[in-house]
Amino acid sequence: MKSIVLVSMLVAVAFAAPQGPTEPIPIVRDDSQINGDGSYQYAFETGNGISADQKGELKKVGDVEALEVQGEFKYPGENGQDISLTYTADENGFHPSGSHLPTSPPIPEAIQRALDFIATAPPAPAAAAAQ
Repeated sequence: MKSIVLVSMLVAVAFAAPQGPTEPIPIVRDDSQINGDGSYQYAFETGNGISADQKGELKKVGDVEALEVQGEFKYPGENGQDISLTYTADENGFHPSGSHLPTSPPIPEAIQRALDFIATAPPAPAAAAAQ
């Protein structure tokens, strides 16, 4: 009985070992540039289909400087299709775009009519708003 348990444990350990590639994935392209004014850009591509490209620069937002970034990356999905994402990031946040990202459902027609009515309604009198 002990030998069956021992053999079962050895088989489980063998199957639990990583089954991935044993060779390193080559970097096909690797470019980068950092400028003295704070702007930069980089791009890379690997041998397994992963690639990324990004550039950024400082811009004035009010009294401070903020980094504005634009980029994209791509990698092969589990179904063999490429997953591609483009994005911008600035003082207003991160804004991704890609066909694989979920989208919000459309606003129901009755709610849209109500929102349109509210947007065109005259403002409430100051006395009524204070009550």
